Amino acid sequence: MSEPEPPAAPAPDPETPSAETPPARAAHWAALVGSAEWADAFRTVKVRVPRERWVEAHRALQPHLPFFAWLSAIDWSNEVAVGDPLEGEPVEERYEVISRLSDVSAGEAVILSTDLPPDDLTIDSLAGVYTAADWHEREAADMFGITFVGHPNPVRIYLSEGFVGHPLRKSYPLLAREVKAWPGAVEVTPLPAAEGSAGEPKEGGA
Repeated sequence: MSEPEPPAAPAPDPETPSAETPPARAAHWAALVGSAEWADAFRTVKVRVPRERWVEAHRALQPHLPFFAWLSAIDWSNEVAVGDPLEGEPVEERYEVISRLSDVSAGEAVILSTDLPPDDLTIDSLAGVYTAADWHEREAADMFGITFVGHPNPVRIYLSEGFVGHPLRKSYPLLAREVKAWPGAVEVTPLPAAEGSAGEPKEGGA
Protein backbone atom coordinates (compact mmCIF):
# COMPACT_ATOMS: atom_id res chain seq x y z
CA MET A 1 0.00 0.00 0.00
CA SER A 2 1.51 3.31 -1.08
CA GLU A 3 1.76 6.22 1.31
CA PRO A 4 -0.52 9.17 0.60
CA GLU A 5 1.15 12.14 -1.02
CA PRO A 6 1.64 15.16 1.23
CA PRO A 7 -0.69 18.06 0.58
CA ALA A 8 0.59 20.61 -1.89
CA ALA A 9 1.88 23.88 -0.47
CA PRO A 10 -0.45 26.80 -1.06
CA ALA A 11 0.49 29.02 -3.96
CA PRO A 12 2.12 32.30 -2.86
CA ASP A 13 0.07 35.45 -3.13
CA PRO A 14 1.50 37.38 -6.12
CA GLU A 15 0.71 40.65 -4.36
CA THR A 16 2.79 39.73 -1.31
CA PRO A 17 6.45 39.01 -2.14
CA SER A 18 8.10 36.27 -0.09
CA ALA A 19 10.60 37.24 2.60
CA GLU A 20 12.86 34.41 1.39
CA THR A 21 13.32 35.93 -2.07
CA PRO A 22 14.71 39.46 -1.68
CA PRO A 23 15.20 40.07 -5.43
CA ALA A 24 11.56 39.21 -6.13
CA ARG A 25 10.46 41.43 -3.27
CA ALA A 26 12.57 44.34 -4.49
CA ALA A 27 11.28 43.95 -8.04
CA HIS A 28 7.72 43.82 -6.74
CA TRP A 29 7.98 47.15 -4.93
CA ALA A 30 9.83 48.73 -7.86
CA ALA A 31 7.02 47.64 -10.18
CA LEU A 32 4.45 49.26 -7.92
CA VAL A 33 6.11 52.65 -8.37
CA GLY A 34 6.99 52.09 -12.04
CA SER A 35 10.75 51.99 -11.53
CA ALA A 36 13.31 49.73 -13.18
CA GLU A 37 16.09 50.76 -10.77
CA TRP A 38 16.24 48.73 -7.57
CA ALA A 39 18.72 46.94 -5.35
CA ASP A 40 18.49 44.34 -2.60
CA ALA A 41 21.98 44.33 -1.06
CA PHE A 42 22.13 43.04 2.53
CA ARG A 43 18.42 42.15 2.31
CA THR A 44 17.57 45.84 2.16
CA VAL A 45 15.19 46.85 -0.62
CA LYS A 46 16.09 50.16 -2.26
CA VAL A 47 14.15 51.64 -5.17
CA ARG A 48 15.23 54.73 -7.12
CA VAL A 49 12.70 57.07 -8.69
CA PRO A 50 13.07 60.39 -10.55
CA ARG A 51 12.45 63.56 -8.59
CA GLU A 52 9.30 64.32 -10.60
CA ARG A 53 7.69 61.09 -9.34
CA TRP A 54 8.84 61.32 -5.71
CA VAL A 55 5.41 62.05 -4.23
CA GLU A 56 3.61 59.75 -6.66
CA ALA A 57 5.85 56.83 -5.69
CA HIS A 58 5.18 57.34 -1.98
CA ARG A 59 1.46 57.62 -2.63
CA ALA A 60 1.54 54.28 -4.50
CA LEU A 61 3.30 52.55 -1.60
CA GLN A 62 1.37 54.15 1.27
CA PRO A 63 -1.51 51.60 1.32
CA HIS A 64 1.03 48.74 1.55
CA LEU A 65 3.69 50.44 3.71
CA PRO A 66 1.83 52.79 6.06
CA PHE A 67 4.68 53.51 8.50
CA PHE A 68 7.00 56.40 7.59
CA ALA A 69 10.25 55.71 9.45
CA TRP A 70 12.55 58.53 8.36
CA LEU A 71 13.80 60.83 5.63
CA SER A 72 17.30 62.21 5.18
CA ALA A 73 19.85 63.04 2.49
CA ILE A 74 23.41 62.30 1.38
CA ASP A 75 25.78 64.90 0.01
CA TRP A 76 27.66 63.18 -2.83
CA SER A 77 30.26 65.93 -3.28
CA ASN A 78 33.83 65.14 -4.24
CA GLU A 79 35.33 68.00 -2.22
CA VAL A 80 35.27 68.34 1.56
CA ALA A 81 35.82 71.55 3.51
CA VAL A 82 37.85 69.98 6.31
CA GLY A 83 39.57 66.65 6.78
CA ASP A 84 41.07 64.04 4.52
CA PRO A 85 40.10 64.10 0.83
CA LEU A 86 37.79 61.39 -0.42
CA GLU A 87 39.40 58.17 -1.62
CA GLY A 88 38.65 56.36 -4.84
CA GLU A 89 37.24 57.55 -8.14
CA PRO A 90 35.18 60.78 -8.28
CA VAL A 91 31.43 60.30 -8.07
CA GLU A 92 28.56 62.08 -9.77
CA GLU A 93 27.98 65.09 -7.56
CA ARG A 94 24.40 65.27 -6.32
CA TYR A 95 22.25 65.22 -3.23
CA GLU A 96 20.45 61.94 -2.69
CA VAL A 97 17.16 62.17 -0.78
CA ILE A 98 16.12 58.90 0.86
CA SER A 99 13.11 57.74 2.85
CA ARG A 100 12.21 54.48 4.56
CA LEU A 101 8.69 53.07 4.52
CA SER A 102 7.52 49.89 6.20
CA ASP A 103 4.71 47.65 7.32
CA VAL A 104 5.80 46.58 10.79
CA SER A 105 3.16 43.86 11.05
CA ALA A 106 4.32 42.13 7.86
CA GLY A 107 8.02 42.84 8.28
CA GLU A 108 8.25 44.60 4.91
CA ALA A 109 10.31 47.73 4.30
CA VAL A 110 11.46 49.79 1.34
CA ILE A 111 13.95 52.62 0.98
CA LEU A 112 13.02 55.11 -1.73
CA SER A 113 15.72 57.26 -3.27
CA THR A 114 15.94 60.18 -5.67
CA ASP A 115 18.67 62.57 -6.80
CA LEU A 116 18.78 66.37 -6.76
CA PRO A 117 21.35 68.41 -8.70
CA PRO A 118 23.55 70.54 -6.42
CA ASP A 119 22.30 73.75 -8.06
CA ASP A 120 18.59 72.93 -7.64
CA LEU A 121 17.88 71.49 -4.19
CA THR A 122 14.09 71.51 -4.40
CA ILE A 123 11.63 68.63 -4.20
CA ASP A 124 7.91 68.27 -3.48
CA SER A 125 6.93 67.65 0.14
CA LEU A 126 5.63 64.28 1.29
CA ALA A 127 3.67 65.76 4.20
CA GLY A 128 0.41 65.38 2.31
CA VAL A 129 0.98 61.63 1.93
CA TYR A 130 2.76 60.80 5.21
CA THR A 131 2.13 63.21 8.07
CA ALA A 132 5.31 61.99 9.78
CA ALA A 133 7.39 63.39 6.92
CA ASP A 134 6.76 66.89 8.29
CA TRP A 135 9.63 67.23 10.78
CA HIS A 136 11.99 64.94 8.84
CA GLU A 137 11.79 67.36 5.92
CA ARG A 138 12.36 70.31 8.25
CA GLU A 139 15.48 68.56 9.57
CA ALA A 140 16.78 67.94 6.03
CA ALA A 141 16.09 71.59 5.20
CA ASP A 142 18.17 72.69 8.20
CA MET A 143 21.03 70.26 7.72
CA PHE A 144 21.30 70.15 3.91
CA GLY A 145 19.50 73.24 2.62
CA ILE A 146 16.87 71.30 0.67
CA THR A 147 13.60 73.11 -0.04
CA PHE A 148 10.47 70.94 0.24
CA VAL A 149 7.85 72.59 -1.95
CA GLY A 150 4.38 72.58 -0.43
CA HIS A 151 5.51 71.83 3.13
CA PRO A 152 2.78 73.05 5.52
CA ASN A 153 5.15 74.54 8.12
CA PRO A 154 8.66 75.10 6.72
CA VAL A 155 10.21 76.63 9.84
CA ARG A 156 13.55 75.65 11.29
CA ILE A 157 13.49 72.70 13.66
CA TYR A 158 17.06 72.64 15.07
CA LEU A 159 18.90 75.77 14.03
CA SER A 160 18.11 79.36 14.92
CA GLU A 161 16.78 81.73 12.27
CA GLY A 162 20.11 83.55 12.17
CA PHE A 163 22.21 80.44 11.69
CA VAL A 164 24.32 80.49 8.51
CA GLY A 165 25.08 77.32 6.59
CA HIS A 166 23.97 73.70 6.60
CA PRO A 167 26.06 71.48 8.91
CA LEU A 168 25.65 68.14 7.08
CA ARG A 169 26.98 69.44 3.78
CA LYS A 170 30.53 68.40 3.04
CA SER A 171 31.33 72.03 2.29
CA TYR A 172 30.45 73.12 5.83
CA PRO A 173 33.63 73.85 7.86
CA LEU A 174 32.84 72.33 11.25
CA LEU A 175 35.05 73.89 13.92
CA ALA A 176 35.53 70.54 15.65
CA ARG A 177 37.13 69.16 12.51
CA GLU A 178 39.48 72.13 12.25
CA VAL A 179 40.67 71.89 15.85
CA LYS A 180 41.30 68.15 15.69
CA ALA A 181 41.51 65.82 12.74
CA TRP A 182 38.15 64.16 12.32
CA PRO A 183 37.18 61.50 13.27
CA GLY A 184 40.39 61.94 15.19
CA ALA A 185 43.52 59.87 15.30
CA VAL A 186 43.79 57.75 18.41
CA GLU A 187 47.22 57.09 19.91
CA VAL A 188 47.26 53.78 21.72
CA THR A 189 49.79 53.43 24.53
CA PRO A 190 50.83 49.82 25.10
CA LEU A 191 50.20 48.35 28.54
CA PRO A 192 53.23 47.84 30.81
CA ALA A 193 54.87 44.48 30.30
CA ALA A 194 53.99 41.87 32.90
CA GLU A 195 56.70 41.10 35.42
CA GLY A 196 56.47 37.39 34.68
CA SER A 197 55.26 35.31 31.83
CA ALA A 198 51.90 33.66 32.06
CA GLY A 199 52.04 30.58 34.22
CA GLU A 200 55.39 31.55 35.80
CA PRO A 201 55.54 32.60 39.47
CA LYS A 202 56.87 36.04 40.19
CA GLU A 203 59.99 36.49 42.26
CA GLY A 204 59.26 35.58 45.84
CA GLY A 205 56.21 33.56 44.91
CA ALA A 206 55.50 30.06 46.01
